[in-house]
Amino acid sequence: MSRRAVVIGGGIGGLASGVALARVGWDVTVLERATSLEPVGAGIAVAPNAVRALVALGLGDTLRDLATLQGELGMRRPDGRWLVRADAGQASARFGDSTLVLHRAQLVGMLADALPDGALRLGVSGAVVHPGDDARPAVVRVADAVRPAGADVPDAAGPAGADAPDAAGSGTEVEADLVVAADGIDSPTRTRWWPDAPRPVHGGSTAWRLVAPAPRGGTVDGGTVGGETWGRGIVVGVVPLADGRVYAYVSVADAAGVPDTLAELRERLAGWHDPIPELLASVPPDQVLRHALRRLPAPPASLATGRVALVGDAAHAMLPNVGQGGCQALEDAVVLGARVPAPGDVVPALQRWSAERRPRVDKVMRLSARVAVPTRWTSPVLAGARDLGARAAGSWAASLGSRALDDVMGWRPPTTDAR
Repeated sequence: MSRRAVVIGGGIGGLASGVALARVGWDVTVLERATSLEPVGAGIAVAPNAVRALVALGLGDTLRDLATLQGELGMRRPDGRWLVRADAGQASARFGDSTLVLHRAQLVGMLADALPDGALRLGVSGAVVHPGDDARPAVVRVADAVRPAGADVPDAAGPAGADAPDAAGSGTEVEADLVVAADGIDSPTRTRWWPDAPRPVHGGSTAWRLVAPAPRGGTVDGGTVGGETWGRGIVVGVVPLADGRVYAYVSVADAAGVPDTLAELRERLAGWHDPIPELLASVPPDQVLRHALRRLPAPPASLATGRVALVGDAAHAMLPNVGQGGCQALEDAVVLGARVPAPGDVVPALQRWSAERRPRVDKVMRLSARVAVPTRWTSPVLAGARDLGARAAGSWAASLGSRALDDVMGWRPPTTDAR
């Protein structure tokens, strides 16, 4: 007899969890409040560790057709002068796999297509009524979701799969042998069933994200892959996508004075090197995502309670400075499938899964927060010292090759637990 798993949230972590569990025998239902998987206007870099996670989810053939980072990348000053630069192949060689760059909607679509037919339910919310225990199943209230008029498409800080105050009616209660809460940084599941867990805090910066047409000439800076440009309290990233467009992001520290509008941001960066002004000018304001960066100070003491597991931002929302938010959600899912196969005792298996995942995500959260600190420096002295330090590193590949990132990028999927 098959066992039921209910996943709350249809973002990267939720969809990947559904795929991973279905592959090891679970009867999976993924609940997503949105009525469609909207194409959120942002790119995502899938680092080598996450590439291995996607291969473990059975998506290896699909990945072969995706663009990888090639050519030069690095770090520059606002006037265009390079601080460090190197060939992307050096990083790929060190970490064993290339980094893939794709539109976030493409990754979501790949994961959704990998689910069993009928597993994804759109326009439906879920709330954990009881987390269950060794003797009892968990209970989830399922209801039609109502999106308030004028609500924006949610950003990466929290997918729309969570139950929320706008959930219509009392819904229907269903039993589940396993519940995966992938309901974002403001997770109602975590808030209710992990009352002592750290709450989200502001990350000290505001970010803009956009996907723009390729700049004039069809390439970024004459063929350079891109990278980041660091100013005083401002960072701009530029990365070409496989379809010829360009993903760009801007973060502005609170201390630097956050612009109120896209027009003000364009004016602030008008003197920065090409193609930054052109990219910002090529996209209308309604196609640019803007949100304050937030994070969890630490993961909960355990990522599981009863028969409920927290994955992705619900468990370990982190700053984007190491590019590991979605990547760690993919790891969560793969390890969940390996450690909680359908035949087996769910509660102790989830505790083993938590004991394996929590130290790793805690380390990546702390690394992301640490790397973010110099991006917020507005002092000319501190910013100048930071730039000199980058030059002294000798190469972009040398900075990527730090022991901390070796640990992050070198992760490999576990084998399935037979217990």
